[in-house]
Amino acid sequence: MEITHFSKMVFAKARKRGNHRIIFYRDNSLAKWVGITWSELAEKIQIAARAMVKLGVKEHDNIGICTQNKPHGIIVDFANFANRAVSVPMYATSSASQIEYIVNDAQIALMFVGEQQQYDNALEVLATSKHLKIVVVFDSSVDLKGEKRAMYFEDFLALGADMTHDKEVEKRKKAAKEEDLAIIMYTSGTTGEPKGVMLPHTALLEGMRIHAERLVSITKHDKSVAFLPMSHIFERAWIYFCLHKNVKVYLNLRPTEILQTIKEVRPTVMCNVPRFWEKVAAGVQEKIETFTPFKKALVTWAVAVGNTYNLDYIRVKKSAPLGLRFRYMIADKLIFSTLKKAVGIEKGRMFPVAGAALDDKLAVFFRSLGIPIVYGYGLTETTATVCCYDYTDYRIGTLGTVMPDVHVKIGDDNEILVKGKMVTSGYYNKPEATAAAFVDGWFRTGDAGKLVDGKYVIMTDRLKDLFKTSNGKYIAPQQIETKLGADRYIDQIAVIGNNRNYVTAIIAPNLEAVKALAEKHNITYERIEDLLEHPTILKFYEERIAEGQADMASFEKIKRFRLIKKGFSMEAGELTSTLKLHRAVIQQNYKALIDEMYDSVVEPVL
Repeated sequence: MEITHFSKMVFAKARKRGNHRIIFYRDNSLAKWVGITWSELAEKIQIAARAMVKLGVKEHDNIGICTQNKPHGIIVDFANFANRAVSVPMYATSSASQIEYIVNDAQIALMFVGEQQQYDNALEVLATSKHLKIVVVFDSSVDLKGEKRAMYFEDFLALGADMTHDKEVEKRKKAAKEEDLAIIMYTSGTTGEPKGVMLPHTALLEGMRIHAERLVSITKHDKSVAFLPMSHIFERAWIYFCLHKNVKVYLNLRPTEILQTIKEVRPTVMCNVPRFWEKVAAGVQEKIETFTPFKKALVTWAVAVGNTYNLDYIRVKKSAPLGLRFRYMIADKLIFSTLKKAVGIEKGRMFPVAGAALDDKLAVFFRSLGIPIVYGYGLTETTATVCCYDYTDYRIGTLGTVMPDVHVKIGDDNEILVKGKMVTSGYYNKPEATAAAFVDGWFRTGDAGKLVDGKYVIMTDRLKDLFKTSNGKYIAPQQIETKLGADRYIDQIAVIGNNRNYVTAIIAPNLEAVKALAEKHNITYERIEDLLEHPTILKFYEERIAEGQADMASFEKIKRFRLIKKGFSMEAGELTSTLKLHRAVIQQNYKALIDEMYDSVVEPVL
């Protein structure tokens, strides 16, 4: 079904598939999953669109959405589109100061929030912002604290219950154009100042088209679990694609509930970040460690068989010998099916994974087990996927092959450049950043890499001083370093976390200040190393770091740190001539210390 604007998608589906349930959420009071049909979804969207008009929303207004994965968020999203308004998603974990920046930059007057934490943060912004006027809350149990400018979602919908503004909504739908701005997604810049990535409907429509052309096995019979937040372009674009292909979408509310959700839903498709699969692999390995020596040997044999069958034959479209097919059938029945069923992914047909680097060994391991990991690469600025594994002929060690009608070339400094209709139109209110992001019409990804055989993309390094945790969250290290580096007890700080599951830091303290602190607390020591490992000193720094990061999101906060007695230097190659950190050298010089901070610590997936 061809659509020319996302304002039309749900309504067109409702006319053809009205009674089919498409969005599911878990009702904990009933202890079951509840489905919403296309017709019900379309009706709610139309009511919400009318309510927006009554509240004064105009075409092209920016509307904030800060929530966990809830059906309400999808309703608001498409109600925005029906009004030719723009959705501005924010992470549910965003701090008040982060929300404030986005609200002021995008001049958001109306904002929707999920639960108490998001409401409390929005309330802080409401008190001071000259732009924010109304906050609508999805969860009816939230304490509005007497705020007259706040209302519950049910009361908001009541505003659109009558047909008063129906003609205006229909007029806006009819006037909708492909070039309309659909979303502004804010991402952190290298200096920590967020940039609003503008994605018009043309980009979203192109994303649907090229994915439908590439992922031909996806059908209405599939079930997807939405685990990543919709404020992440990967999940957001995937949900749009699922709706486009009539795939049932199950909204996982909290990251901590994902294992239960997967076991209840038994998804056939699900996108995720590498950290999730790292934890699955760790769980499998822990289970294997409990096996008898015989069973461990059986697992080793099965994985070897799976590796040969899936990678040496199926991957390259070769017919496996009869004996190998028989051995694989035995391995699958005795080992693989048991492991997959224990996780809840035994019906899995495709599991896209992106957002950070995936270890090649993990890709081989899961593919050997018959778990269809589909590794890929993309950015918010490219409406997600630039390239990904194909069904066959994928190459481990690459990011897969380039998507249909997406163009990739390697520019100066081996930078990966991208061109296509799904590429952003630029950064909101930032013409200089927009100009810097393009060269001769090609989008500069900021990632270095190479193109093999004209279609396989390999990333070799990140040119921009910005990293992602293994959970796919962008971290701007300079922002953290600048803020904490202003503390008089800290001389230098290097933030670590690229492709790791949480953030750590190496700190060169102000030794004179530390010595004075030791004297104040009557701490005796023989070596400076002993002082820097003293519990009182470590507790002191822990508290100062927490205070310095109080207004940052949880995933940006330093979970572990180490104090070093000698600061970073140009002589050691750790500083440039302009005294900037040489991160690669620091990570090499302090590898043992860094690895120690990540050993034997269990952290949440998100």
